[in-house]
Formats: sequence, C-alpha cells, structure tokens
Amino acid sequence: MLDSAVALLALIAGLWVRQFLLGEEAALWGSTAAMESTIVAVTFVWLLVLANHGAYEVRYFGAGPDEYRAVVRSAVTLVALVAFVSFALQLSFSRGVLLVSLPLMVVATIGCRYAMRRSLASARREGESLRSAVLVGDPRAVRDAAERIAKDPATTGLSVVGVCVTDPSDPVLDTPEFAHVPVLGVEDDTLTAVDATGAQVVAIASSPSMAGRTLQRLGWALEQRDVDLLIAPGIVDVAGPRLSLRRASGLPMLYLERPVSSGFRFRLKMAADRVLALVALVALSPLFGLVALAVRRDSAGPALFRQYRVGEGGRIFSIVKFRTMVTDAESRLSGLTAAHDGNDVLFKLRQDPRITRVGAVLRRYSLDELPQLINVVRGEMSLVGPRPPLPREVDAYEPDAVRRLRVRPGMTGLWQVSGRSDLSWIDSLRLDLWYVDNWSLSLDAQILLRTVRAVLRGQGAY
Repeated sequence: MLDSAVALLALIAGLWVRQFLLGEEAALWGSTAAMESTIVAVTFVWLLVLANHGAYEVRYFGAGPDEYRAVVRSAVTLVALVAFVSFALQLSFSRGVLLVSLPLMVVATIGCRYAMRRSLASARREGESLRSAVLVGDPRAVRDAAERIAKDPATTGLSVVGVCVTDPSDPVLDTPEFAHVPVLGVEDDTLTAVDATGAQVVAIASSPSMAGRTLQRLGWALEQRDVDLLIAPGIVDVAGPRLSLRRASGLPMLYLERPVSSGFRFRLKMAADRVLALVALVALSPLFGLVALAVRRDSAGPALFRQYRVGEGGRIFSIVKFRTMVTDAESRLSGLTAAHDGNDVLFKLRQDPRITRVGAVLRRYSLDELPQLINVVRGEMSLVGPRPPLPREVDAYEPDAVRRLRVRPGMTGLWQVSGRSDLSWIDSLRLDLWYVDNWSLSLDAQILLRTVRAVLRGQGAY
C-alpha cells in the first residue's frame, strides 16, 4: 500500500513539475487522455518489479540494506522497461517526468521502509513480532546462538522457545544461559519439539551429525509443516556479500570471498577519502577558526593537540585534534588510572578532571575530531575505519586485535555509531574486526550517515 501511494504521488509530482515548466498541454505520451491510465500502469509495473527483486520477501523485511538494494535494483529495471516499451511501441515517454518521479519514488520508498523497519525493531525489543525458534546442534554452539539471538532480537526477529542438543547431559546446559530455555530432547526429537512448541523456525547451529541426507529429510518435513529452516555455517562475523553458494559435483560449498584490500573499489575509497576531506576542510575553515579561538580563550595552551597513534600496517603517525584537556594532561594520567571507566585496554573516565569546559562541549559533539581531516588528506587515516589506537594500547593487544591494523584507522566507524565510549573493549574490537573483514563503499556511506545522528545525540561521548 505504501509503495503504491509513493509511486502514484511521485508520478503526479513529476507531471506537475513538467506541466509547470512546459505548460498545461504537456503530459505523458504527448496526450492528456492517456495520463491517468499510464500512471496506474507504471505504478502496477513498479510493484511487480519490486516483487521480482525480492522487496516483499519475508526474510528481507526488516533487514535494511537488503531491502534498500532491492528498491534501487527495481528502479534501474523500471527505467529499462520504460525505455524498451517506448522504443518498441514508438512512444515518447516524458523523460522529464521520469527524471523527477524516479528519484522521488526511490527516496520515498526507502524512507517508508526505513520507518517500518524502525517500528518493527522497536516492537521486537519489546518482545513483540518475534518468530518462535527451536535451536538444534552442539550445546556450546546452541548456547552461543541463543545468546546472540537474545542480545539482538531487533535484527534476528527470533525468540528461542527450546533447544534440541547432541548431548543433553553436557554441563553447559546447567549454566545460567539455559535457565529459561527448555531442553526439548536430542537432535532426533526436533520434529516432535516443533510440533509441541508450534515453532515457526528451526535453526541448526554447528552439528556434524545434522548434515547430508539427515538435514535434507528434516528440511522436507519442516516444509510440510510450513516451518523455516535456518543453518548457521559456523563462520562468525562475515557479511552476506562475502558468502556465496557454489556446487561441486552436486555438493553445495559455501565460498568465502576475501576481504577487499585492493582493486578498483579500494582505490576509489582512498581517492574519495582525500577528495571529501579536502572539500570538508575548505568548507569548515570558518568553524575551525571559531573553535580554535574558543579553545585558546578557555585555557592556556595551543588550540591543536598532537599525539602519536598507530595506523595501517603498524605505522606510527601524528594525529591532529582540537585540544580538549589541560596541557599537562599526560602527566596527570597515572593518578587517574585506578578510577577509570574504560576497560583493560582503553582508558576512559566519565568525569575526567583534565577536560576543559570548552573541551567537554567539543567532545560531546565530536568537534575535537575535525582536524583529523588533515590526516585523511595526508593518507594517514580514512573517513571510516577502526578507531586509531595509541601505541600503548597496541602493546596490550591480543593476537586477534592486531588485525585492526590491516586497514587505515578512521575518523568514524562502527564503534562511533554503536555506543562510542560506552562500549566494552570486546564489543569495540568485535565491531572493528567485523568492519575490517566486511567493509564496502555502501557500508561506509551508511556509517557516515549514522555518524551524524550519533554526534547529535552525544551519547557515549566523554
């Protein structure tokens, strides 16, 4: 219904703009008589194209990027169809109408789906609109899956109503994580558990026995019950675009693409970083002057603060920020470490006495980070990437954390839009590693847009 309304309004808006510019007699196909039927036809075709690209698939609803990609692909297909029909029937569809209507349709359609996704996510966090699921597999794998589902119901859309495990006597089942999750039997009892609970989804965690013909027969039985089957591949924190299913002699193989670290997309990111940073530096130069003046007037010392950080490949560089602390902040650090609010690696203190009055405002809205645009122009940083660590933080890294240094650090990143300083070290590390393995140009664009909201809210900034 929303897609239909959006398409109709966008086409009418396109007609109105064209008629306003060219006169009342200008209309679709060169005739006002066909206007209404054409609008209805294009709207109907738009819905068919959306459906063909999976925009109404239940599994994609609420998934965000998958829905948005379907809308964009549908728009390209619609342009191709209009061009083909115009050529085949020797009709002259107004390019002006299409030029106005199509962007409106895409933006409004994505906007409506974004609003619906936010509403659905809010309902799921309240325990509503969730699909009941039975987890099957190794107790430890089932526990990890149950924890992830419980931690993020807005994304998974699932509620665990029971588990079927390989070994019901495993001591893992006696841990607090399973206190409210009933064990419904072994793997062979999966169908009985589904019938007893009325589950809508069966999710297979890591299980060597649940494979091949056994898994195929389970899928057949669940199909008859109209129950969905989900299979966790055992590969964690890998984005969908890097996974593809390939067959070898009839055997399905899950192919894992390597993270992008070269090629056209990588070079485009590097070039876009420098160009956008240079444009931002020029546009924000008046703001830089005002902030610098405020910092100098608030406390003694320079307006800019330089500090050594570790960049791509472990290279040391000097980061540039507006000074938010007193000039002897580093010498006072040893007396504050016992009271910090951070974690074993990152030092954070909510009420840090070293922060100046202007510095507190700058930190809340991340204005102190703006001079890092200079580092981006130099090629030492990126607009989006992992948080640039201090050398002493890198010295405390465990082996997995060193992978953060595989890409250039960023002015913003998943850590910035997911909680900032409120995140634990484990959570911030997990987000940075996920970004390193799964970055894309579209992901960078999403993070930049989400950064604006995170900065305005000021949550987790101290």
